[in-house]
Amino acid sequence: MTYCIGLCLKDGLVFLSDTRTNAGVDQIGTFRKMTLFQQRDRFFTLMSAGNLAITQSVKEILLQGQLLKGKNLWTAKNSYEAAVIVGDAIKQVYARDHVALEKAGLDFNCNMIFGGQVKGEKPRLFNIYSAGNFIEATPETCYFQIGESKYGKPILDRVLNFNTPLNLATKCALISMDSTLKSNISVGLPLDMLVYEKNSLKATKLVTLDDANPYFAMIHRAWGEKLREAFNSIAEPSWSGANKSSDISTPAKKMGIVPINHPPINAKSRTTTKTTKATPVKKATKKVLPKKATVKKK
Repeated sequence: MTYCIGLCLKDGLVFLSDTRTNAGVDQIGTFRKMTLFQQRDRFFTLMSAGNLAITQSVKEILLQGQLLKGKNLWTAKNSYEAAVIVGDAIKQVYARDHVALEKAGLDFNCNMIFGGQVKGEKPRLFNIYSAGNFIEATPETCYFQIGESKYGKPILDRVLNFNTPLNLATKCALISMDSTLKSNISVGLPLDMLVYEKNSLKATKLVTLDDANPYFAMIHRAWGEKLREAFNSIAEPSWSGANKSSDISTPAKKMGIVPINHPPINAKSRTTTKTTKATPVKKATKKVLPKKATVKKK
């Protein structure tokens, strides 16, 4: 599996991806999920998750500059048009491979985060799906995740917004990745990270991190310690109601507590009949009525 994060902020873009792939616990490999495209008037980043054979085919079509409806990433007029080209590359691979995949019982699984900037426009970020369609990040929803997203999502939701400075966003993305690494074995080091500064049109802050990187090692250690400190500093629940701020027994306003069910009244008698011996039933005796005296007719 994999985990990739893309952030679209006021001052630029942040991209972070792991490099682990696996097909079972004994088939683990290292493959880059991040691909960079740079020309004088444009800079794009692509990160991928899903079936590795599919995503590599899509990436190769884009790297070769193959024309898709007469255009490629090097000739696209803007970032939106470039995202359409990535979607068209996915559709081309689907048209070629989906029948064979269906016969093998495999899904066409391919998700991508694509973002960057063409000179004269703002930085933009897109989440591109297996069907080749996509959505774009907004100031209200300024990040996308693909792959194993659930472990690293809480910190992004609590900390991140469109106005977050790039350095703080970098720290936030790395904590999100560290949380995922801690909880999911299918995501692994090394990590590829790019912090793109608005209007630079180049990769000024690009790094590959492993467990020997001093900043990431500090993040890993400090985040665990601070979480434990925060956990221990929170008051324990009060069931007696003595402390109002930590009173856990205050009932909900719209709903009562979960009802407790008891066995029906006649359930005990049914149970006891199975364990006690059956009492013998007395046979009913027929009453013998006296015979009436018969009078003989003359």
